[in-house]
Amino acid sequence: MSHKDVGSRRLNLQVALGATLRALPRLWLGAAGALLVCTAVWLVPVFTSLTGGTGPAWAVAAGLTTLVAMGALARLSVTDDIQGARALGLGPTGLQFGWPEARLVLSALFCLIFLAMIVIVLTLAVLAIFGTAELDIAAIQARDWGSVGAPWKLGLLAALGVAAMLIPLLLAVRLSLFVPATLGRNQMVSLNSMGIAYGSYWPLLAGLILTVLPMAALLALIGTAALAAPVSPVIRVIGLVWLQLPLTLGLLGMAYRQLEYWTPGEAGQ
Repeated sequence: MSHKDVGSRRLNLQVALGATLRALPRLWLGAAGALLVCTAVWLVPVFTSLTGGTGPAWAVAAGLTTLVAMGALARLSVTDDIQGARALGLGPTGLQFGWPEARLVLSALFCLIFLAMIVIVLTLAVLAIFGTAELDIAAIQARDWGSVGAPWKLGLLAALGVAAMLIPLLLAVRLSLFVPATLGRNQMVSLNSMGIAYGSYWPLLAGLILTVLPMAALLALIGTAALAAPVSPVIRVIGLVWLQLPLTLGLLGMAYRQLEYWTPGEAGQ
């Protein structure tokens, strides 16, 4: 198996963002059916009340339609055109469900289990360290922070707590390429997606933050009542499905195409 030199695999964020924006019309067109169905399902609670067994049924339907839309957008983002995406299993207007979608679910499950284990271990370690720090419990209960403990000790414990929160974030960002990698390689990719993102953590994190900004601006408009309250839930769902999802998966797909170290002939082996 041949690999690109690790040093040459660095994400060019400007190029990836530009390619993502240019690809949006193709993503919307190729996945239009999946996005419409996903939008319709997510809007059901806006117009009707979910009672009895309809709540779980709706949750399953929302999850499945979101999975189908993600599969369509991921196929489109890792290829140059709709024909290339169809070669990876893209259905008419993005409506398909097959083994690639099942692999996405399994990959996501493995990633979530891994992150949950890391969070549990870090939580236990932090609690153990805090337990041996000999802090004044009575002062904590009284919120007398000046008497809790020595300043250097509190600073060290605060730094430890911040580090414990940053580690899962770092791992989540490095795992974020599992979706395009699973579709691009035509096989399940979970923890080994960290190798694809190796050396590009900061530009990848910056790119993910930038893709959230348009949706954040839309939510801010809704929050400040700039958009009428009766239509705000509808606008929120449309923004998430038609803006946030294509932007995020588009960026991840473009990043994957830059960072993938398998040659095309080895994909799927």
